[in-house]
Amino acid sequence: MSKPSFSSIISDGLWTNNPGVVQLLGLCPLLAVTTNVVNGLGLGLATTLTLLASNATVSTIRRVVRPEVRIPVFVLIIASVVTVIELAMNAWLHDLYKVLGIFIPLIVTNCAIIGRAESFASRNTVDRAVVDALAMGTGFTLVLVTLGGMRELLGQGTLLSQAHMMFGEAGRQLTLTLIDDYRGFLLAILPPGAFIGLGFIIAGMNLVNNRRARRIAVHPLPAEQPSAA
Repeated sequence: MSKPSFSSIISDGLWTNNPGVVQLLGLCPLLAVTTNVVNGLGLGLATTLTLLASNATVSTIRRVVRPEVRIPVFVLIIASVVTVIELAMNAWLHDLYKVLGIFIPLIVTNCAIIGRAESFASRNTVDRAVVDALAMGTGFTLVLVTLGGMRELLGQGTLLSQAHMMFGEAGRQLTLTLIDDYRGFLLAILPPGAFIGLGFIIAGMNLVNNRRARRIAVHPLPAEQPSAA
């Protein structure tokens, strides 16, 4: 079986097979914590670190672990990584840790992580597993940040509010108030707003894909000419 190219791995994670808007995995934290950009970025980075560490570890030991016990071993690895990340966030990003709450340990149950460990990392080399983790994690984080930005802008009229929870006191200067004296749009920061916002993101992505498909249909790529004998 041929190995996937690095470009196809990156394209898969960022767009073609994005875990948030194509596979629709990890929706519970995605919809629950994305009330602003900082929350989405914090959870996205934690998920990306989990993917990176778990994929690299699973790929390293893939020839050692017996097939009969591979899933419990993968879950144990992911749970160990998430525990380390949770303790680190509690120590150094305590305010953000309190806001994200139960959704940090629930990273263990994110189907995207165990899915990448089983379907990709356990069958590919470490370098490809690491690139896959970074691509999938970045794609998931982009969806979290985009949805968080939409909800924060509509709900509060700001961007990067509470940035100090992640970047320290200097982060207070990063807050952008885009609409002065904004009374807020409550629906945007309530759970239904998360579903509606995600629906718009998926619709936009489908629109781009459909336009690209029509463009290729109208202007197909030239076929390769057979080489002369």
